[in-house]
Amino acid sequence: MAIITNAPRGTQDILPSESYKWQYVQKTLLETANLFGFEEIRTPTFEHTELFLRSVGETTDVVNKEMYTFLDKSDRSITLRPEGTAGVARAAIQNGLVNNALPLKLSYMINCFRYEKRQKGRFREFNQFGVEMYGANSPIADAEIISLARECYNVLNIQNIRLEINSIGCPECRKKYHEALKKYLAENKENLCGTCHERFDKNPMRILDCKEPKCKEITKNAPLMLDYLCDDCKNHFEEVKTLLDSANIEYKVNPTIVRGLDYYTRTVFEFICKDKDGDDIVAGGGGRYAGLLQEIGGQNLEGIGFAMGIERILMIMEDQKTDFPEKQTCDVYIVPMGEKATVKAFVLANSLREEGFFAQCDLLGRSLKAQMKYADKIGAKYTMVIGDNELENEKAQLKCMYNGNITEISIGSDFSDKIYEVIMESSYAALADAAEQL
Repeated sequence: MAIITNAPRGTQDILPSESYKWQYVQKTLLETANLFGFEEIRTPTFEHTELFLRSVGETTDVVNKEMYTFLDKSDRSITLRPEGTAGVARAAIQNGLVNNALPLKLSYMINCFRYEKRQKGRFREFNQFGVEMYGANSPIADAEIISLARECYNVLNIQNIRLEINSIGCPECRKKYHEALKKYLAENKENLCGTCHERFDKNPMRILDCKEPKCKEITKNAPLMLDYLCDDCKNHFEEVKTLLDSANIEYKVNPTIVRGLDYYTRTVFEFICKDKDGDDIVAGGGGRYAGLLQEIGGQNLEGIGFAMGIERILMIMEDQKTDFPEKQTCDVYIVPMGEKATVKAFVLANSLREEGFFAQCDLLGRSLKAQMKYADKIGAKYTMVIGDNELENEKAQLKCMYNGNITEISIGSDFSDKIYEVIMESSYAALADAAEQL
């Protein structure tokens, strides 16, 4: 019978052979954020389209080209979230979180959707870890967010990653920069792509973020925002750099970073590393934003945050051959022979699970040989065969699949305790052997 359909283009199935790596990365990132005081928030997969039009910006590629937008059954325009910041900001306002003690620190692990060409480590449905902080205007908040991002890469043991930072100023100093940028672009305006031609009057800085080769060629010698910063923005950026220096966080100032969303102001940053082909790849990024909460109906609080794509992080870790924790495998596989033994195996397996062991027993009525083959295939650490003799004597033989050692064990009321003793004793012995080899 033919498969009814394949997964939509730009999506992927995460199979059990890989999902344990996802669990490790996601758990590690959320726990790391928690050490910095960030608590997890979960928001809807879709929002009213207006939220992204007002926050992300109508001149961005995300809004113009990439959003999955549709009308629901009540003819309301709904969009699958293309990023996390807008939804988290909306939730913080709607639920009054911004009225609590500040700064408000939130973390999230979400799936996002963008109709874009597949990139390295990026699909049309992708997963994202991020944090947002509201109500902290000082440069030390920028430094702390960057420090948290760096720590996330450190705990995942990602190597050879570099930090690049920039300031894109505030709305006031950006006005002068826009004038200089438009003057520079004017002579090549007709050569810009269609999207950038529209951006010329609405938001010329978006042209700097265009991926079209002809636009990148035109903008390569464009004026730099750093040369047009007002005194407040310049001082803010200098203080961020001083704080990073004091914490021994290495960075490079890259005046071409603008990020792809309209809500950013002042500090922006990216963490970059080489992929297996030697190409630069952005492992994550973020920045400060002012006016976003007010734009979507909240109070005038500044925010700052960062995000990283889980698919891309896993790709980088695989490229660098980073060690993952071993996949959890079955502690004990109980092999029943006969109907009464099958009932006993079921009871014993449940008693082990109640004590926190990973236990399985036969569910298909297979032969002894077939069950042992299955136990080996799933990587069971121990096996135990139960038949009529074992039931009568209330004892069975626990076999270590690693070294073949056999231990006679009670299958009575103290079964779980005996299993624990054997497994712990075996673990200590294995550790001692490893230490002796070192």
